[in-house]
Amino acid sequence: SRGTGRSRRPPRLAEPRRRLRLATSVALAMFCVLGVRLVALQITEGPAYAVTGLTTRLDRVELPAPRGNIYDRNGAVLAQSLEARFVFADPELVEDPQRTAELLAPLLDMPAGELAERMRPRLRDGQPSRFEWLARGVDVNTGDAIEALNLAGIGVERDEIRHVPGEDLAANLIGFTGTDLVGLAGLEASFDDVLRGTAGVLTYETGQGGELARQIPGGYRVETPARPGSDLRLTIDADLQYEIQRLLVDHMAPAQATFAAAVVLDARTFEILAQASYPGYDASDPFSVPEDRWRDAATSVVFDPGSVHKPLVIGAALEEGVIGPDDTVTVDPSIQKGDTVFWDVGKWHPPGTRMTLSAILAFSSNVGTIRIADELGARTLYEYQQAFGLGEATGVGLPGEASGALLPPEQWSGSSYGSVPIGHSTTATALQLAAAYGVIANDGTWKRPSLVQAVVAPDGSERAPTASDTRRVLSPEVAAQLRQAMEAVVTVPGATGTAAAVEGYRVAGKTGTGAMVVDGEYVEGEVASFVGMAPAEAPRFVVAVVAHTPREAGGGEVAAPAFSDMMAFTLAHYHVPPSEEPPPDPVLYR
Repeated sequence: SRGTGRSRRPPRLAEPRRRLRLATSVALAMFCVLGVRLVALQITEGPAYAVTGLTTRLDRVELPAPRGNIYDRNGAVLAQSLEARFVFADPELVEDPQRTAELLAPLLDMPAGELAERMRPRLRDGQPSRFEWLARGVDVNTGDAIEALNLAGIGVERDEIRHVPGEDLAANLIGFTGTDLVGLAGLEASFDDVLRGTAGVLTYETGQGGELARQIPGGYRVETPARPGSDLRLTIDADLQYEIQRLLVDHMAPAQATFAAAVVLDARTFEILAQASYPGYDASDPFSVPEDRWRDAATSVVFDPGSVHKPLVIGAALEEGVIGPDDTVTVDPSIQKGDTVFWDVGKWHPPGTRMTLSAILAFSSNVGTIRIADELGARTLYEYQQAFGLGEATGVGLPGEASGALLPPEQWSGSSYGSVPIGHSTTATALQLAAAYGVIANDGTWKRPSLVQAVVAPDGSERAPTASDTRRVLSPEVAAQLRQAMEAVVTVPGATGTAAAVEGYRVAGKTGTGAMVVDGEYVEGEVASFVGMAPAEAPRFVVAVVAHTPREAGGGEVAAPAFSDMMAFTLAHYHVPPSEEPPPDPVLYR
């Protein structure tokens, strides 16, 4: 062995204990790493993964807020919400869109193709859509039938529909909503934020796929309740509104009126008791008529008031002392202002006739009114027009209310000194004129007209939608003197407004004939009007009737008879006793 150079020692064997210790150390290190990672996943990162997983299993459904109701002054329902159902689809869970659509089509009265298209998967904001509307306003029984089908991906939840019991009753005031219950016209639109409330949200956990695509019992479920909208209580009297609308149709249809409006105003509070438009429409089926029929004619249509403006001029002159209640005015058949000659078109009288205020109003003397306005002055007349509420929207809360227009004195031409006093070069609405005559009826005090009496919150608390606004325009003495002079319009034989008389009651008012303004341009035909109050000795109500007809017809022919019927019904409806004394016998000439 020495010769070979090989060692005679035995080979060195591996130590099992050392290997075991090394393997154990490696295994323990691996378990420590896994343990640390598991702790990190469960304690620090676990909630984030749980939220991510939960999010993929959540469905969200909007819970519509019950919309507030609209009532008349006595609590009669004018518009209300009734319980219904809405049907929706989760396109990610619908298994067979075509078959599902065929089952739903007869129940929803919709084409199967349209339903199937809504159920197909799609992206919204870059994410798969989990909610698509199929139908709203479905009646409760139909909703129950759809739920009984137990269709994958199809849900049914509580909804509501808008119901208008009176159909066309006060439709131009109330307006209507769309299928999503958002106000589109009238008070439904202008008070939409008050009526609609705040929608709630239901979020719940569902299984994934096939038969598991259902709400998980005991799973995640959070409901944010909807907050109901507030109710509106109007100043309108539904019974009176019905009759005023009926009378407006009865009088205006034969006259072939293109538009007409009537307003009944409480002379003490300036609350609007009725406000009608012609032609009207059915608020439960608004899209069956042209859009322009949705408007409220009493606040959106402007026109030259014509001779109904004359009492305002005379009232201002009495208040300023430029003329006395027993004074007379020298009236010729015509008068020239600038390049225009203004004629008295009523009862003929010789040059130099001395007419009282009663005669000027009874026979609607243009010349007499212009002479009084000359004494008053352009600036003072303009300020009284503003004080009577002309040139400014009343702010009753209806969308599209017009303000009308006044001509400032610095813009008057020579002819304006004739046209403005007799109600031209000025535009107004029927409601503005009713409020202006309310000044005369209310002993000289103007108040802002009101249509909404109160906003009633779900807890029953009430608030007025607008602050009251009043101002003194005439003294009580002047208002009484003017009312007495205006009675001649109805009582004097041959006067312009004899058709406005109401049996048993003293009436004060004025006829008018003006022109209609559309987009700043006059249109053919004339606007006939009568605005008056009764009982004249202590007025309770002001009624304004305005109508545009294609033929030449004055206020005494078209509007005065309608006024008579409307005022007669209003007085009887509120049990106002007849006048105790007959109207005075006016002196016309001296």
